[in-house]
Amino acid sequence: MKRNVIVIAVVAAAVALMLFAGVRMARTRAGVVKLKPVGKNGTVAPDFELKSLDGKQVRLSDFRGKAVLLNFWATWCAPCKIEMPWFVDLQKQYAAQGLQVIGVAMDDSGEETIAKFVKEMAVNYPVLIGKEAVGDAYGGVEFLPTTFIIDRRGKVVDRVFGLTGRSEFEDDIKKALGSGTWASTSASAQQETAR
Repeated sequence: MKRNVIVIAVVAAAVALMLFAGVRMARTRAGVVKLKPVGKNGTVAPDFELKSLDGKQVRLSDFRGKAVLLNFWATWCAPCKIEMPWFVDLQKQYAAQGLQVIGVAMDDSGEETIAKFVKEMAVNYPVLIGKEAVGDAYGGVEFLPTTFIIDRRGKVVDRVFGLTGRSEFEDDIKKALGSGTWASTSASAQQETAR
């Protein structure tokens, strides 16, 4: 009996892997072109313009001067559901220091479903409706969640594929907040005030 369960599990895993590979091959044949991967420290994050859930057009460059946690996610993604409350807390904790969390919904469930999900998760940051072209500009978002930490100058500090610990995000956020001219100008101003 146990042997049959193991065989069934192995066959199911093999079928799932073949389906995944088939979808990837079909997308490649359909003309989806992979752009240069983004994510090495110091790489400038590609700008984009996407519609938010409240109907506004939002550009990444609108947030220049702030550190950005850019999270690609989907409503069906279980690890995304684990991370989202962390991002809500991190937005509250670091907003005054210049952090902006931005969510990019990469599923096809429709705006109403995404908006309902965002409300249920009590998301306190902008959620944008993703497009495959934006994912491609970031090297292809093959795994969800995928998160980019971007500093105040618009450069990538780190990228994270899949679920990681909250403390790792917080460490990267501190690096992103501390880099750029705004941070050094702010520190100089604080020193002048202290004198």
